[in-house]
Amino acid sequence: MPNRSLALAAALAGCVPTLDAQSITDRRPVATYSIVARDSTTGEIGVAVQSHWFSVGSIVTWAEAGVGAVATQSFIDPSYGPHGLSLMRTGRSAPDALRGLIASDPDSAVRQVAMIDAQGRVAAFTGKRAIVAAGHRVGKAYSVQANLMEKPSVWPAMARAYESAKGDLAERLLQALEAAEREGGDIRGRQSAAIVVVSGASSNRPWVDRLVDLRVEDHPQPIAELRRLVTLSRLYRRMNEGDEWVTKNDIPKAVAAYDAAIAFLPDSATNGEAVFWTGISLASAGKETEAVPYLVRAYRVHPKWADLVPRLPAAGLLPGDSALVRRLVDRMKSTRR
Repeated sequence: MPNRSLALAAALAGCVPTLDAQSITDRRPVATYSIVARDSTTGEIGVAVQSHWFSVGSIVTWAEAGVGAVATQSFIDPSYGPHGLSLMRTGRSAPDALRGLIASDPDSAVRQVAMIDAQGRVAAFTGKRAIVAAGHRVGKAYSVQANLMEKPSVWPAMARAYESAKGDLAERLLQALEAAEREGGDIRGRQSAAIVVVSGASSNRPWVDRLVDLRVEDHPQPIAELRRLVTLSRLYRRMNEGDEWVTKNDIPKAVAAYDAAIAFLPDSATNGEAVFWTGISLASAGKETEAVPYLVRAYRVHPKWADLVPRLPAAGLLPGDSALVRRLVDRMKSTRR
């Protein structure tokens, strides 16, 4: 065990935050496999996790744009997350921050933690009392870690999957989780999963910098459900891009973004919402002819969309043109479902 008095002295000197005291008898092990990583091309930073534990994302996954990401698990001390980010925010590297927190924790032997900073420096720790199979592998700008696994090949499989995966950071993180599950995963099964991806640099607008922030709290197939949600998030991000082009009066680019969005999933996946708002955005920009096919698609999924159209002019989402509103509704209702 580390020298607690020295660790506390360092903490009081402002070097390392004091970890919350946690008795291991008060917590069950959050048996988990997770990954932290940084995309070298975009600078994006991410963390993803799956566990047979309810709402695992609420305590394991931590990330901040321009700072880094933390996964804290095993006999979990959630304070590693905010404390680790705080240290990295002040300029400490991920390895340095993790060393400091481990040294200040009298129960470090039961912890498993990984951290990565905005420069891609990464570190991981698996305490000697983490329940086997437990271990980690640190690679170039990533770390995979797991405890209470069916077999010790889980985290090496995650590393291979991440290194060979294509696509954006969220996709590569998902592939690492999927590889863990194929290899046997948590010996108890599966329950919840989460993924967070943030920008490599902070814009001081956290709602913009948090690119993906999704949790599956309880599900028979949490990783499959997490993948579905990631796909939905991509759809809505492209929808937002289309809206931005509409505000700039660049309709061709808006239509391209909208079409890219709705190509991700069938219209029914959003109950027609994606195609409905595409049509409304085009109609509000004076592109009635282009708008109608999208509105018709929305109506086929959910006829109540037609009832919403007359309410939109008062909210500034359609021109206050009663003839236009009537035409749009009539065209929607004239279609056969």
